[in-house]
Amino acid sequence: MIPARRGAHRGRQGLRTAQMREVARTRIILLFAHAQEAAEGGDFVRASRYVRLARRIGTRYNVRIPSPFRDRFCRHCLAYLHEGRTVRTRLHPGRKVRTCLACGTITRTLHPRGRGPEVEVDSAGLEASPEELAVEEDELPEEESEDEV
Repeated sequence: MIPARRGAHRGRQGLRTAQMREVARTRIILLFAHAQEAAEGGDFVRASRYVRLARRIGTRYNVRIPSPFRDRFCRHCLAYLHEGRTVRTRLHPGRKVRTCLACGTITRTLHPRGRGPEVEVDSAGLEASPEELAVEEDELPEEESEDEV
């Protein structure tokens, strides 16, 4: 009988290179994109599986979950949180209360009061959103050069 090598079952150990961490970040982002697609299709078990894989990659390579994705999963049961289906969100003055419908965990986060979409008022007193006020380069008048004058 051949003795087992010590530590052979442990896998890759030691420092992670910057390239390895960058690959891990892109895979985490890709897994959250797949989780969103699966949740929109109604497959919440698969969406939660993608979240668990992303968390596992993050812990293995010491990479944080990017901030846009941090509130998209339950930190207790790792279920993907899809508004209205797997999470109940209630807004109270100064805080947001989210209840995971899979495990019942309640998460309370602070949010500033009165923060809505940015609205600018033009000279006529009409409100317009920043997207409506954006002007493309093709619509801008061309500047005259001094040579032509």
